[in-house]
Amino acid sequence: MKKPPYGPIGIFDSGLGGLTVLKEIIQVLPEYDYLYLGDNARAPYGSRSFETVYQYTLECVKVLFDQGCGLVVLACNTASAKALRSIQQKDLPLIAPERRVLGVIRPTAEVAGSLSKSREIGILATQGTVSSGSYITEIGNFFPDIKVFQEACPMWVPLIESNEINNSGADFFIDKHVNALMKQSSAIDTVILGCTHYPLIEDKIKKKLAANVQVISQGSIIAQSLKDYLNRHPEIDAFCKKNGKREFYTTDQPSSFDEPASRFFGEKISSKLMEI
Repeated sequence: MKKPPYGPIGIFDSGLGGLTVLKEIIQVLPEYDYLYLGDNARAPYGSRSFETVYQYTLECVKVLFDQGCGLVVLACNTASAKALRSIQQKDLPLIAPERRVLGVIRPTAEVAGSLSKSREIGILATQGTVSSGSYITEIGNFFPDIKVFQEACPMWVPLIESNEINNSGADFFIDKHVNALMKQSSAIDTVILGCTHYPLIEDKIKKKLAANVQVISQGSIIAQSLKDYLNRHPEIDAFCKKNGKREFYTTDQPSSFDEPASRFFGEKISSKLMEI
């Protein structure tokens, strides 16, 4: 097998949400170099077609490859749902068989299923992720006995990105969708936050749920999954730079990206423009 390039781990998202995942990854694997790319100029992906999301995601993955990334994490549920399988099965064998692209849905599904006692799980996500049925498929692959209930929350991402999460309007939409999910089954004991934006309102979501319902946020799961993957694949790990360097890129203007990105990441970010 041809060796992958010696470079950073690429973290891709349609915009800002993947920064909540990168934040957790760095806590677990701080020694690695990371290159984050947000496709803010074409966000949001949630309402776009499968073909469009696939094309956009593939373009960005190729850009990360061009930047030397031998391993790319799609830290975006919509991209993972609508593009990951095609990229892994159709594109990588042709354009970069030595490289790897990973997603966020499968590891999340595996952990959630192992935690649910009632065997009923709820998904809060974007319309695109819900429509894809990816969580239903992945949870079913690991745990055929589990029932999965989904609720699309189209207003949550714009409310979070506009930093309006502390007003009464945001509370209304959080209440609306949490209640709609739980009305589908009172036996749901595990709720997956199936969008990487949602950790910013996790506390509000938890307040709307009974104390026995556990909420699963993806960041820590993906961080541990990546650590395990690198341990199991030393041939990939050996070609990931480990200087603790972090770079941030956006396909939109950095001046409009940096402020909200810093909120998502929890540290000040200074990004650069990446033209696609």
